Amino acid sequence: MATLSIVIPAPDDVAALEQTLISVLENRPAESEIIVVLGCEYDDPWNIRDEVRFVRAPVGCGLVGCINLGIASSSAEFVHVLSSGWRATEGWTDAAMEHFVFDDVGAVVPIGLSFTDRTRVVSAGVRYSRGGRRSVVVPPQGKPITKDSVIASAPLLEVGFWRTRCFDGVGPGFSTTCGTTYADVDMGVSLSHAGYRTVREHLSYVLAPETEPARSNSFLQGLHAERFFWRSLSGLSLLPILFSLVSHLLEFVRHSLASAPQAIFPMLVGRFVALMQFGAYLPRYRQLKALRQSRQSAANSTIRMDGPHAFIGRPHTSQSSSPLRRSA
Repeated sequence: MATLSIVIPAPDDVAALEQTLISVLENRPAESEIIVVLGCEYDDPWNIRDEVRFVRAPVGCGLVGCINLGIASSSAEFVHVLSSGWRATEGWTDAAMEHFVFDDVGAVVPIGLSFTDRTRVVSAGVRYSRGGRRSVVVPPQGKPITKDSVIASAPLLEVGFWRTRCFDGVGPGFSTTCGTTYADVDMGVSLSHAGYRTVREHLSYVLAPETEPARSNSFLQGLHAERFFWRSLSGLSLLPILFSLVSHLLEFVRHSLASAPQAIFPMLVGRFVALMQFGAYLPRYRQLKALRQSRQSAANSTIRMDGPHAFIGRPHTSQSSSPLRRSA
């Protein structure tokens, strides 16, 4: 049985897939399986089907769908997502996997380095604010990531290590409701409510793609941002909700200024559409509530151990054939 399932989603780029496959096969860790989820045509010119399991995704399946299919097809206790275009390095899984000896670690963030400048960190996880803003964790220019750097809420969707048990309470994998951009922080909210920690491993390095991923259009940016905010709000009590609403207003202003002037209208339309879908967030509320209850039940399930007796009991006499019998 494999300990680690390496899932390589390839929605649409064969050239990027081959770059990732070569790096993984050259540095393949022991007791691992490699699952490639194909959203595009690939005829396996290197004849590696004995080493790699190919899974065909439905037509039109995006990055999130491909990742979810790979997770569902995996058999290991831990999953490593390494999207096509990203490249593995020697021993990149070793230190990251050591964190999973702690049961409360749900995800591990590797350090993403620039392919052209390996001294430059381009990603060290993602985090979200109470107002619904998502940001990639990167150090100030020219500075390394340290233990004192900003804490990540979750690994980047494209690259991260996950305990597969974390997906049990949230469906088959990442939610497609928040799109590719917000799927990772949406899972970060789930991890927090379930009582799992996200940690960062500074000795686990992956190389980022040479080209930047295409951004979604302004309407979808507004739609997914607003959906994520209300989904993250579902599990909070009254006082944090009020604080989050104020923070959300500030984030709304920031996003509007960043989108002005050409993209502001479609962005606002997207946020308005998401706001009108308020009833769709009730299942998320029940989901987060169930995760919290499950965490509390696990915390309350303790083994009762009586203290030692202060003295040795005297032998118990009985009417049986044996004059002395040990106490039970």
